Amino acid sequence: MSSGGTADDRAAAFFDVDGTLTNTTIVHYYVYFRRRRMSRLWGIVWNAIYMVKCVYFLILDRFDRSLLNVIFYRSYAGLPAAEIKAQAEDCDRDLVMPRQYEQAAACVQAHHMAQREVVFVTGSIDFTIAPLAKRLGVKSVVAPALLECEGRFSGELDGAPVGQQEKARRVMIYSSEHGIDLARSYAYGDSIADLPMLELVGHPQVVNPDRALAAIAKRRGWPIHKWTTAAESGRTRP
Repeated sequence: MSSGGTADDRAAAFFDVDGTLTNTTIVHYYVYFRRRRMSRLWGIVWNAIYMVKCVYFLILDRFDRSLLNVIFYRSYAGLPAAEIKAQAEDCDRDLVMPRQYEQAAACVQAHHMAQREVVFVTGSIDFTIAPLAKRLGVKSVVAPALLECEGRFSGELDGAPVGQQEKARRVMIYSSEHGIDLARSYAYGDSIADLPMLELVGHPQVVNPDRALAAIAKRRGWPIHKWTTAAESGRTRP
């Protein structure tokens, strides 16, 4: 689990985002951007139709999340890149903030206070996560980007989707390049797809885990956290 570094190496806290810090998925962001381009009535109709397609995405996610990401991000093909990116702050305010787990900010801040570098490692597109990272004071984000052609998204990623083994590989690369001691580090995840990343560090932490990850966490004695949104806890945000 160690990166093989020296005693001077720093510790870090690596966070998955969707499902771990926020009750969101990659589908939520896309639906938000698409519906902003529609009338209210057509948005309701489109949303109902699109939910049927989401069943296919859920099934695919159970088998291969990385393949899901490749197929799903093709939905962005043809959308105006600058326009969509400019809506990221609104998306954070309207979608992400209400779905952010109440315990997330305090957890991130605790790692900052402990002088650990905080890194978001996510399969979500970089510009969708940037506002959240800024709000929580996180400067390091490992995330894919969408390629662009003549001002529009091509629907293709700039590399391999950041999930499963690729997520772990990116963490190892980041740790090597930034002098991070993985044995002293933390990682947070909610899905069995996060398992390769969790296994890299000395202090794996599980948040609202799916059934498969929960079983592994219990068997290995990993801490399991139950985090809630304001709506789930019956409170409203100020």
